[in-house]
Amino acid sequence: MHSDSAHTTVLLDEAVEALVWDREGLYVDATFGRGGHSRRILETLAPGGRVLAFDKDPQAVMAAAEIVDPRFSIRHDGFKQIAELPPGAAAGVLMDLGVSSPQIDSPERGFSFRFDGPLDMRMDPTRGISVSEWLAEADIREIAEVIRDYGEERFAFPIAKAIVARRQERGPVSTTAELAQLVAGAVKTREPGQNPATRTFQALRIFINAELEELQQALEACLTVLRSGGRLVVISFHSLEDRMVKQFIARHSTSTFDRRAPFAPPLPLLLEALGRVRPGDNERAANPRARSAIMRVASRTAATGAVT
Repeated sequence: MHSDSAHTTVLLDEAVEALVWDREGLYVDATFGRGGHSRRILETLAPGGRVLAFDKDPQAVMAAAEIVDPRFSIRHDGFKQIAELPPGAAAGVLMDLGVSSPQIDSPERGFSFRFDGPLDMRMDPTRGISVSEWLAEADIREIAEVIRDYGEERFAFPIAKAIVARRQERGPVSTTAELAQLVAGAVKTREPGQNPATRTFQALRIFINAELEELQQALEACLTVLRSGGRLVVISFHSLEDRMVKQFIARHSTSTFDRRAPFAPPLPLLLEALGRVRPGDNERAANPRARSAIMRVASRTAATGAVT
């Protein structure tokens, strides 16, 4: 098995500074990864504080065993399961979205076109079906829709057509190198410096792991799980995620009214938007993964329904 590569946590200081406001509170690291944020949060907390982490990846859960601190615990679950926490239990929830460097750099996981390996891409390889299994059964329309909607790929149909033609001629695509080669043949132009397969690999990973659906469920859960004043901190790495987070915060932090009852008082605001942060020049230069990162921060208000 390929050994874990080093993972540099993006916006580490900024995220923890925005998140921790009550040193005795419970903080949820919704995407543990390799634990950079969890470790820094623990350093910040008082003896009465706690960190509860979530991660789908069994290797991440194994890595969490290195943290020997009674204030820390981890669950082998996707972060939508934060909905199972009691109302008002958390002082803060941190979501660092996307894939970690160890996942990308492990050929056997199939996340990257940079290495040849089985076309898997599951965050949790013990559950669900792999990308290769799905591509073996999906029709052209389904494949094209996924690549277009989740990868914002304008050559989605030619790529889907090439995948299905290959399947009919020589059997299903089963490795990352095979898929990357098919995509390169179907994509006519690409932005300078970007591999033709980038958008397709992103799309298939997001789809097979139901990442956007899980993000939406987790965001909604935060409205209940966060106590009054609790912080929501989300770090996104592509436009689909960031757009969802931005719209969610805006929807719950902007005064609205019911058009069916125009004279009724506005609906209570559940969040206060606290800003957007991008990595500085030094971090972007030192860590290529940081270049596309956007961190959004919001606070749970004391409106009706918030738990204090």
